[in-house]
Amino acid sequence: MTMGLRELKKQRTRLALVEAAIGLFRERDYEQVTVAEIAEAAEVSTRTFFLHFQAKEDVLFANSDVRVDLGLRAVAERAPDERPAGVLARAMADMIGDSWDSDLTSGLAALRVRLAASAPALQARMLQRYVTAQDELARALHRAYPEELDPIEAAALVGAAVGAVSAATMVAIGRGDSPEEVRTAMRRAVDLVTRGYQPPAPIADYDA
Repeated sequence: MTMGLRELKKQRTRLALVEAAIGLFRERDYEQVTVAEIAEAAEVSTRTFFLHFQAKEDVLFANSDVRVDLGLRAVAERAPDERPAGVLARAMADMIGDSWDSDLTSGLAALRVRLAASAPALQARMLQRYVTAQDELARALHRAYPEELDPIEAAALVGAAVGAVSAATMVAIGRGDSPEEVRTAMRRAVDLVTRGYQPPAPIADYDA
């Protein structure tokens, strides 16, 4: 029971930090907001902030790790007869669903896109997270289908899906779409990539 209460307190503190940061970022220029100010707004110490986040920009990616874990779990729990494109589509659907429950409806995704346009540090962290997530998913997909996908094919398939979703999300948010419309755009992007995927033909076929 004690551990449960402790975990609940950690989650509440983390949420308070995220909400405080979002509020400050919306009110003022992102670059002008400090970690100390975020901690103060959340009524915790700066030390507590760094127990939850490595840097200021990480607050805007508070749900990213959970989302990647959902995708990895979908690949790990694939059915025996599922093909790579189908598994990837399901993994992306799980990740998109989490975005709907958190980043899209809370406005965090829209804020992140807006701030990234003018904050180099945030742009760098966003790119780093995308690359790391793609690499983890690609490695997982290759391990799941070593006979069908080599590392390059797995990386290309995952990269195409993640890139398509990211591009569709930015366009939809940029034109002011509602959270539901943004999610629809994300799903369409996944469909465009995974439905068009065909397993590579054996090398012998190319010589025929």
